[in-house]
Amino acid sequence: MKVGTIMQLTSFDGKPDLQTYQEELSLADKAEDYGFDSLWSLDHHFTGYVMSPDPCQLLSYMAGRTKKIQLGTAVIVLPWHDPVEIAEKIALLDLVSGGRTIFGFGRGAATVEYAGFRIPMDESRERFVECADIIRLGLTQDSFSYEGKYYQIPDIQVRPRPLSNPETRFYASSVSPESADIMAKMGFGVLIIAQRSWEDTATDYQRYCETALANNITPRPPIGLFNVLVSDDATEAEDLAQHYMGTLFDSIENHYGFSSGKLKSVKGYEFYGKMAKTYAKLNADAEAKVKAIEFFRSLHAAGTPDQVLEKIRYIHETVALDHMVGTFAFGGLPAPKLNRSFQLFAEKVLPVLQTDPAFQLPKEQAELVAASA
Repeated sequence: MKVGTIMQLTSFDGKPDLQTYQEELSLADKAEDYGFDSLWSLDHHFTGYVMSPDPCQLLSYMAGRTKKIQLGTAVIVLPWHDPVEIAEKIALLDLVSGGRTIFGFGRGAATVEYAGFRIPMDESRERFVECADIIRLGLTQDSFSYEGKYYQIPDIQVRPRPLSNPETRFYASSVSPESADIMAKMGFGVLIIAQRSWEDTATDYQRYCETALANNITPRPPIGLFNVLVSDDATEAEDLAQHYMGTLFDSIENHYGFSSGKLKSVKGYEFYGKMAKTYAKLNADAEAKVKAIEFFRSLHAAGTPDQVLEKIRYIHETVALDHMVGTFAFGGLPAPKLNRSFQLFAEKVLPVLQTDPAFQLPKEQAELVAASA
């Protein structure tokens, strides 16, 4: 299994933005030497929830500080951006990094971000498809033009040209079944962001595979993103996980505002709208919120190195991952605990994940991947 780490860059407890960056970039600088396979950046705007407004720019900085680690986006939210500019950023990052790129895309679900970019949310699904088509054309054709509902592009070239074929490493995150079907038909791999039970996620992935195969597309094994905390002491790990994953849970609600019910009437976000009652109940019922945070905590990996390995083994047996990406800096976890967690993972968990046959893809799945390479 390949193993990556992500730069979360979320502001907590009034910590200066510069300090947040300094602490996480110090970890990013260690990732390659520690043996991680990939380093990832996100795309969020206008609040302290993930202060990463340009993932390609941040990864270009890291490309200059590294030699071999892969650089991934999780995710670029396509409807917020001009697709030609994104194609140029992808090509440039691919070139300067020597082709060390993986690109994840998504639609986004925060009203504050759509409002800030002045893009109607009910256009997101159609815009996503057009953006993805344009980006793929720009990266694969010497020149191209495009005539769509939202984008009309004269004959142009994307220069410089990408070094590798980054369009073969496109992934997308999705929550609703409708979006998952679109991703499968477009030939994107699945980027799993832990938010449903792993059993439900396995069902979702199976549906993705069936849709892909029905469209003569070879399904790719998924990349999974989840929070990781490692401690020498099991009790400390559980206490830290419960507290700081609870803080993270609150930050997600503060940014997205799911409990407001704003999304239930937005075209393309009906699935999110169904979550409004659940989140509203959590805000009003302390006991229900405790249970929700416990469930959220159960999706992630926290404990001693052996306990974390066992949890990742369970995840991998439920949804066979080709690549996992750990978020270590979550919920405002203090820097000393964060640094110790990252180091312990690198020393005692990472080598096992990369070499133990238990974390390899099943033979049939591995053969499919090899055949499509």
